[in-house]
Amino acid sequence: MRRPIRVLVVDDSPVVRALLREGLGADPAIQVVGVAQDAYEARDLIVRLSPDVLTLDLEMPRMDGLDFLRRLMPQYPLPVVMVTSAADRGPQVALDALAAGAVDFVAKPSGARGMSAQEMLVELRTKVKIASTVDVSHWKHRRAEPAPAAAGAATGVQVIAIGASTGGTEAIRAVLKGLPAQLPGIVIVQHMPAGFTRTFAEQLNACTPLRCAEAQDGDPVRPGTALVAPGGRQIEVVAEGGQLLVRLRGEERHNNHCPSVDVMMRSVAAAAGGRSLGVLLTGMGSDGALGMLAMRQAGAITLAQDEQSCVVFGMPREAWACGGATAMKPLDGMAAAMLDALASVRPRSDLSGRVPR
Repeated sequence: MRRPIRVLVVDDSPVVRALLREGLGADPAIQVVGVAQDAYEARDLIVRLSPDVLTLDLEMPRMDGLDFLRRLMPQYPLPVVMVTSAADRGPQVALDALAAGAVDFVAKPSGARGMSAQEMLVELRTKVKIASTVDVSHWKHRRAEPAPAAAGAATGVQVIAIGASTGGTEAIRAVLKGLPAQLPGIVIVQHMPAGFTRTFAEQLNACTPLRCAEAQDGDPVRPGTALVAPGGRQIEVVAEGGQLLVRLRGEERHNNHCPSVDVMMRSVAAAAGGRSLGVLLTGMGSDGALGMLAMRQAGAITLAQDEQSCVVFGMPREAWACGGATAMKPLDGMAAAMLDALASVRPRSDLSGRVPR
């Protein structure tokens, strides 16, 4: 029988520490081995207790969680799940934590529309289990990110569909940084709560060659632009009036996700068929596998991230197993593989002799 996952809880609030200790400990697969009220106490307990996973608050006295994370990962890499609240300087700091090495984050209950404490604990238990399987040792020797590739040949692809979940914010960032601005329009689904996706899109816009924004209903899929699906809405790509648009369809969950990669990729298959490129990156579960299969069956080229470079090899594995992925590629080779795929799809003229937009 596998031993329980050993968790250290770090939070300056006694109430929250008690809630997390009790809530995590309710799962027999998890053992809370200690609690700390600040980064300095956490540092000593990490050395003494050797936990498998750390849950880390953001706002703490003496040293905040983000600063502690940035100091911890290069010296003592450890899977970390951030526990955030809307008051913790907003979504920006949660995304900064992912960029600094956190595996994932969970939002604390807040407001009438927010999740309950019990819902938060269910999500936290799941993410702690995922985090316990993640190898974060690479944070001791991070490689420099590649420079954007040169623009490829003209392509007949109209839209690129990218899906990701756990570990996806950094994977998406790495892929887009390696691409030139002269690309077909991109639509992105990253599993993320409402309120965080706009900040994520703004971060991508600031650090990649592409124009990146949170999608709004009716936005056109334009070359050189990446549209990020808003958290809490399903996104579809549709052909209307001779062009591709995105439509936001509601708040229902598919595969327990909203937005769902499957919903987005199936719509791309219907709207663009073989004039599309699908990319599925790191993530837990199977969302996107059948959507990618629909794209491949419609004639699209489909690429999935390989196991060695994934934070969690769930979604790409399922896409490969069901025949949805044309090929598996490492994260540091994904941008080049995408450019090769784009170059292989020749532009096709319609009856009027114009290349479709």
